[in-house]
Amino acid sequence: MVKFKRRQFLTTAGAAVIAHSLSNCSNFSVAKTQLNAGVYAGDRDTPEVTTATLGFVPVTSSCPLIIAKAKGFFAKYGLPDIRVVKQPSWAVMRDKLMLGSADEGLDGGHLLFPMVYLMSTGEITYRRKIPMYILARMNLNGQGISVANTYKNLNLSTDSSPLKSAFLQKAKAGETVRCAVPYRRVTGDFFMRWWLAHGGIDPDRDLSIIVIAPPQMVASMRSGSMEAFCVVDPWHHRLIKQGLGYSAVTTGELWPNHPEKAFTMRAEWVDKYPKAAKAMLAAFLEAQIWCDRPENKAELFDIVSQRQWIGVKSELIRDRLLGKFDYGNGRVVENSPHAIKYWRENASYPFKSHDLWFLIEDMRWGYRSPDFNTKPLIDAVNREDLWREAAKFIGQESAIPASTSRGIEKFFNGLEFDPENPQAYLNAPKITLT
Repeated sequence: MVKFKRRQFLTTAGAAVIAHSLSNCSNFSVAKTQLNAGVYAGDRDTPEVTTATLGFVPVTSSCPLIIAKAKGFFAKYGLPDIRVVKQPSWAVMRDKLMLGSADEGLDGGHLLFPMVYLMSTGEITYRRKIPMYILARMNLNGQGISVANTYKNLNLSTDSSPLKSAFLQKAKAGETVRCAVPYRRVTGDFFMRWWLAHGGIDPDRDLSIIVIAPPQMVASMRSGSMEAFCVVDPWHHRLIKQGLGYSAVTTGELWPNHPEKAFTMRAEWVDKYPKAAKAMLAAFLEAQIWCDRPENKAELFDIVSQRQWIGVKSELIRDRLLGKFDYGNGRVVENSPHAIKYWRENASYPFKSHDLWFLIEDMRWGYRSPDFNTKPLIDAVNREDLWREAAKFIGQESAIPASTSRGIEKFFNGLEFDPENPQAYLNAPKITLT
């Protein structure tokens, strides 16, 4: 495994001053970013390549990656030829990451962070291990659970228990009860399971959890093929606007500031092109900072709403990114603390404790052996060391956390996850008996 040395991040004083001053401008022009790229290219740490192919699925967690390309951050750091390409589903992202760009696939991009681990172990890549690195967390919060209008009279919230009898009646009538998630063994899957289980509904026995690509969630709800879904916006807002359902809960209410997507790269690409990887990560972190600045929000909405990016009207993106949650059942929350975050509150830093939570949660639901040795895998996949160096490089040393652990995590259902005692969480019951 190749690791960056501190001296690899040092640039000439003039280049560092220009890079830092531009990073503090909220609206730098393409011309300026191209000029800075030229300055950067004159340094001894010039990227080995100027291009890579990165993928994203059109949901709001992808915004920093889109902005890194659209606003010229990649070009600023000597990577003007990076391609950022929309993908229809997480399964397609997985398959193209398996290929790599040399075989018309992807080098990295926007991914559900547990998938990075499942690819590295070969568990979702046809037993072929694809070594991957997590370079940064893309965001905190951002998901939610919405239900069909069939259940509007139940006025659901964090308490899903009113659904228990409704699902039972449906099953007795010979109908299949389905709830959708974007992929198995990821945060959306676990959040759906938490929510149902807290209401006494066994997600493995009382219904079927199915996988639907995020852009197809609303259409599938319209067809009547499912009762609920867990996904990132803008699909909840679109569901509500089309009068097909309402949001029961945002996932920030289930776990405040929970980790979400990862900015990930194939390990072999990072190891082969360490200077380009450094430049790419620096650009990505600056894009995250840009996305979280209030004065940039209007431009953010205009950019990501374009067809080549998320491709929905900006008003379907705007409110929830600003922290206004209209649940579609008369409940409206302004200035919600559960809005998506890209940089603030350590949103970008990939805490190893969160990766440990995933592996333990994977065990709780029977997906992984309790005897699995988590530390070697986390140390191989989570490159928070590269994040720290990139943060120093762009003048954000103060943003570096003191520890790779965020400490004890508390959830809506009364459970706690202590990274120092994961066994207690593993032993906790999954289903609330009612």
